[in-house]
Amino acid sequence: MVRKERKVKFRRQKASQLKRLQGGWRRPKGMDSKMRLRKKGRPPIPEVGYRKPKEVRGIHPSGLVEVLVNNPDDVRKIDRERHAVRISARVGRRKREEILKVAEELRVKVLNPKGGRT
Repeated sequence: MVRKERKVKFRRQKASQLKRLQGGWRRPKGMDSKMRLRKKGRPPIPEVGYRKPKEVRGIHPSGLVEVLVNNPDDVRKIDRERHAVRISARVGRRKREEILKVAEELRVKVLNPKGGRT
């Protein structure tokens, strides 16, 4: 399976100079914006070329495909060699414990065993 070497962090224009800008991506729109014009030495702008290869898109860093699970029966249906379980945020404590028990029996990787909304 092919993996990309590094992932570019796209920064907001002037985010490194102004403390009030948190750095989340916003497209540069100014008429004289050097970043919008893609001048040399300016931060990169998201483009098609930064996309990951088709076969690794949507894959968890562990190399497994994430599967959203709502009940213990969903865990029994997945292939543990290729899939990892992410328990839905809508699942309560009791059912979460049941899912974790079944996943432990079947030795399936759980990506969010402690819970919480992600």
